[in-house]
Amino acid sequence: MERLLDSIETILDDLSSSDYEVEYSSGVLTLKLGDKGTYVINKQPPNKQIWLSSPLRFVYYGLPSFPAPLTVCCYFISGPKRYDYIQDSDDWIYVRESSSLGELLNAELSQLLEQDVDLRIRKVSKVAS
Repeated sequence: MERLLDSIETILDDLSSSDYEVEYSSGVLTLKLGDKGTYVINKQPPNKQIWLSSPLRFVYYGLPSFPAPLTVCCYFISGPKRYDYIQDSDDWIYVRESSSLGELLNAELSQLLEQDVDLRIRKVSKVAS
């Protein structure tokens, strides 16, 4: 979590936006992105899990009446999710989708911040050591 915090702090410092803030306390990392929403990432040591709540959901731009074409979403559904530590891949994985926490956060934050984001949270046991 400390590596994730450091990576996010670096990105936010580069963006220099007073709307963005990250804090970490008692195993809970909170990332506030102003009107884009808030992430809550919570360590669950007894379960060997990380829980993620993401602000991204399907967002529809008006539902036009038939027969006008439907404008579909601009965001995808993400949290809440529970990531398990998988020793074979040395990563935090959401088992239902076989997706990693780092991949999801990189994709979502790249979309929300409108720039490439790489939080560098792979091979987590090596990062922690």
